[in-house]
Amino acid sequence: MVSKHILPHALNLPAIKKLYGKRIVLASNSPRRREILQTYGLAPDIVPSTFDEDLDPGQFEDIHEYPVATATHKAVEVYERMVESSPDDAPDLVIAADTIVLSHAQPSTSDVSYSVLPQTRQELLEKPSNKADNIRMLLDLNGAVCEVVTGVALVYPILTSPGYAIKNIDERSLVYFADNPKHVIEAYAENGEGIDRAGGFAIQGLGGMLVRKIEGDYNNVVGFPAASFFKLLDISVDEDPDFLEV
Repeated sequence: MVSKHILPHALNLPAIKKLYGKRIVLASNSPRRREILQTYGLAPDIVPSTFDEDLDPGQFEDIHEYPVATATHKAVEVYERMVESSPDDAPDLVIAADTIVLSHAQPSTSDVSYSVLPQTRQELLEKPSNKADNIRMLLDLNGAVCEVVTGVALVYPILTSPGYAIKNIDERSLVYFADNPKHVIEAYAENGEGIDRAGGFAIQGLGGMLVRKIEGDYNNVVGFPAASFFKLLDISVDEDPDFLEV
């Protein structure tokens, strides 16, 4: 079976089969998210969201809800815009994601869950404003542990109001930074790779040399938790026979 959005190497899974013949849209122009999806056999249309991403993190009792809310707004904005502009060619599935970095995460081990970790005040690390800010951010992370959280949202059509349904998840990974000499951090900041990245580093690039290890999904740290995304699709197919059938 040939499908525009399903690549030949995609695994023969129920969730993948459900996507054959469907119009799939990624509400992002992130090359990293596109590449991750392509690695696992999905080639969605790219329609970046115009959502301003101006939610106030302080309004969320749990900061982990913040990227989920942002991802949801992105997905809904793209879905509604595409339905309005081309109702006869509306998407069957819109995928959106938002990734944040939180400082001062508590280290965990494989047999300790987040739910039993001590509560600690975590700082939301945005993209550094300049190289000096990048150095400050990386010095704060140096020899410490940060938490990377990605919210993923799916929007798809249903027959009842408002015409679409939403499913979302968050994925969390811990990044352990090595105790890097200051000159290494300064050299990385001078390179400029981290300027456009939340937390000021790109683990899949030169920033990987600053990191000792990660705990959790590597792809989540890059920007899209593929394993959890496909698990969400599998659960949706299993629990709802009408999923993506409108």
